[in-house]
This record gives sequence, C-alpha cells and structure tokens, in this order.
Amino acid sequence: MLAPGSLLLGNSGTCYECGHEHGSGDRCLSFHFEPAYMERIVADVPGARTLAFAAPRLPPLPALAPLLAEAEAARDMADADAFEELALRIAGAAVATVCGVTHVRSDPSRRDQKRVAEAVRRIELDAEGPISLPALADGSATSPYHFLRTFRQVAGMTPYQYLLRIRLHRAAVRLRTSNDAISAIAFEAGFNDLSTFNRRFRRVMGETPGRYRGVRQGRN
Repeated sequence: MLAPGSLLLGNSGTCYECGHEHGSGDRCLSFHFEPAYMERIVADVPGARTLAFAAPRLPPLPALAPLLAEAEAARDMADADAFEELALRIAGAAVATVCGVTHVRSDPSRRDQKRVAEAVRRIELDAEGPISLPALADGSATSPYHFLRTFRQVAGMTPYQYLLRIRLHRAAVRLRTSNDAISAIAFEAGFNDLSTFNRRFRRVMGETPGRYRGVRQGRN
C-alpha cells in the first residue's frame, strides 16, 4: 500500500507490479539507476553499508517530505534540468533512511572548499553553455553525489540552482540596461526556449521579464 509521499523501492534484477482501482489522481515520479552508479551513491552515504533494499517501500516520512515536494514542483514546472540533482538527493536520502543512518553535519574540509570554489568559477565562466553535474564532479575528482552534497553545504544551494541564479541575474541586468529583444537575452543567457526563461524568471524575480523591463522604462 502506497500513500502519498511513499517511496517504492526496487533492487537490480527484480520485477514489480503496481496497480490501482481508480483511473485518475495518481501523481508518480520514477527514477532508474544503473547498479554501478547506485553503488557509488551508497559508498558516499556516511554509515551506509548495503546496496540492496530489504523492504519494498518507505512510508511517508517527515524527513523526506520537503525533498519529494521539491521534485513534484520541478515536474509541474517542467524543470527537467533539476532532475539530475534531485535524483541523486532522493537516492541518497532513501539509502540513508533504509540503513538507519543519522545525519551528522561536519564541516567541509579545506580541500572540499577549494573544489567548490573552483567549480563556482567554472560555472561563472561557462554559465551560458551546458554544464552537467557529472562534468563538474569529474573536474573536482569526486563522485557526483559527494560533489553535490559538498557543494550544497559550502554554497548553500545546488550547482544547478547556482547556475540558474547566475543566468537570471545576467538576464535581469540586460533587461534593465539594454533594449535587446527578450528572446535574444534569454537565449544568450543560456536558456533553450523563451517559455522556460519566462517561467523561471517570474518564479525567482516575482514578475515577468516584460514587466521587469517595463519598470525601468517607466522610470526613464
């Protein structure tokens, strides 16, 4: 029985069947991990010792609720770029919960802080182009899960969130200081389409790009 907020767990090589009596109302997200990739996640979760899940599900838990809500919001916003990081965070949280790991926050090492600082500079230099989490992790010689966890701890946000804020900040500056078309500003800032840019700009800045630009023009 899966209630809202539950996680259905599956091990490599096993099958499952899911069904329901009603025809609408379900809202589900599914993540698939290659066994080798999952092994790396388990290895990077402090205190975790096993890859296999002994139970078929996790019930709704307060500790997981914010993360699952974030994933559903990303789906509703069609924010596909956020799912790479969300998948890692959900997998790590599930492993930690199943293994009974109690999170103990420790200060990042100087080496990890240096790695994050170097990644931040890389993001700022290449913000207009595609930047993937695995590429950033490879550049820091760490696994994606360890890099993501360390980056959040040092920077206070995920690499994708940091990249998104840089792009939106640069776009906002251009909206206020130039008369370039909004679509041109969006594409040059690194967004693939105008609707995605408009949606994310409004979510972060509180108003549409056109209205944001209109404030400047109204003051001139």
